[in-house]
Order: sequence, then structure tokens, then C-alpha cells
Amino acid sequence: QVQLEESGGGLVQPGGSLRVSCAVSGSGFSTYIYSWHRQTPGKQREFVASINGGAGTNYADSVKGRFTTSRDIPKNTVYLQMNSLKPEDTAVYYCRAQSYDDYRWGRTGYWGRGTQVTVSS
Repeated sequence: QVQLEESGGGLVQPGGSLRVSCAVSGSGFSTYIYSWHRQTPGKQREFVASINGGAGTNYADSVKGRFTTSRDIPKNTVYLQMNSLKPEDTAVYYCRAQSYDDYRWGRTGYWGRGTQVTVSS
């Protein structure tokens, strides 16, 4: 079992950059698949990016080339670096951890509480 805590959200101007972090507590950090999702009021939560145990990454088309996810194993932390931010990137950003069995069988895994990112001038 793991617990996730996001941080680093805030207000940024269009075209700016922001890095959000997901601190992971519990054992087996490198055995999980981590993903980032975002949600705006009245809309479904949508996938943004993921990083697996082998550090392979995957991105939504809407953020490809602008966002990068990475992990720091000694710090048990996952990052989402967001560049060239647009107003439509405004959302609450959530971190998620799934074991490989969770991922294979479609189980929800673990979620953090989210951090607000607002892109506005």
C-alpha cells in the first residue's frame, strides 16, 4: 500500500512552466506504474502522462512535446514538468499509482488528493 501527496501547483502565465511533484510513501516505489491525470469542473478526469517501472513514458496527445514525467527513486517522488502552458491546461492535477496487477486487471490503485494548476494572465 502507498500514499500519494501532490504539491507544486499554483498560478502561472500562459507560456510559462511549472513542475508538480508526487511524494510517495510506503514500500515498493519502483514497482508501481505512476500516472498523472487532470480534471476541471463538470468534466471527467483525463489521462495526462504515465511512467512505468522501466521508466518508459506515455503522454496524451494534448501535452506531448510540452510535458515530461520523471521519477527520482531515492526520493520516492514522481514529477510532472509542464512547459509552454496554455489556459486549457488549467485543472486539478492528480497522481495515481497502480501495481502491475492493478493495471492488468483494471483496478483503481491509489490516488492523491490533487494540486490546482491555473494558467492565466
